[in-house]
Amino acid sequence: MPDESSSEEGIRPQETGRDRLLGTFRKPSRAQAIVGLLLAVLGFSAVVQVNNTSQDDTYAGLREQDLIEILNGLTGTAERARREVERLQGTRDRLQSESTGREAALSETQDRVKTLNIIAGLVPVTGPGIRIRIEEDEGRASLNSLLDLVQELRTADAEAMEFNDTYRLAAQSAFDTTIGGIELDGALLEPPYVIDVIGDPHALHSAMTFDSGPIEQLEQFDGASVQVTELDSLDIESVRTAERPVNAEADPGQ
Repeated sequence: MPDESSSEEGIRPQETGRDRLLGTFRKPSRAQAIVGLLLAVLGFSAVVQVNNTSQDDTYAGLREQDLIEILNGLTGTAERARREVERLQGTRDRLQSESTGREAALSETQDRVKTLNIIAGLVPVTGPGIRIRIEEDEGRASLNSLLDLVQELRTADAEAMEFNDTYRLAAQSAFDTTIGGIELDGALLEPPYVIDVIGDPHALHSAMTFDSGPIEQLEQFDGASVQVTELDSLDIESVRTAERPVNAEADPGQ
């Protein structure tokens, strides 16, 4: 006769729908988890859409006059913003123009300073030019002959001149005769006289060789010999000391 107690133990109670539902929440399958995630995303999207719709309906209940006033306010704000942008752009353009003008003025001033320093003999210079060598063979080179030579070179646009590799000429330079030679700005020049001149070599040379010009005067009337050499590059290293004007001063109105 079969044992009743063993039969009862082999029979499991039937699982109800509620039990299956609880089991699904406790241990969901992969497919169930994916479905749950999709439902959550769908719910979030719905909430966001409802909120946006709610915000879009902000003006839905307003009267036509209210909407017109709001539109006019937005239009005025946009116009003020446009004017402010134009003002800022104008300020930017003006500042750029002023900066460009200042840079141009500064560059021009620097160029003028360089030019004036060269003319005044305050800086060393280099460039093409000629070298003149005057030898006193049968007589002495006269002061007038040297003055004429310097003047002709200046007329031919000489940009810098130097005597005997030592003495730099400038606009205020002065010549004088003295025992044993010629004085330049108080310094004694002794022959042979070597004059380095920077400028256009051909123009400078031509200024020496015309009829009754400096070379003819030195050779035929003074008994000296003159040799002129055109050079592609010439260095003048001597400089003058800047002198402060005693009587002249800048015009404040200029």
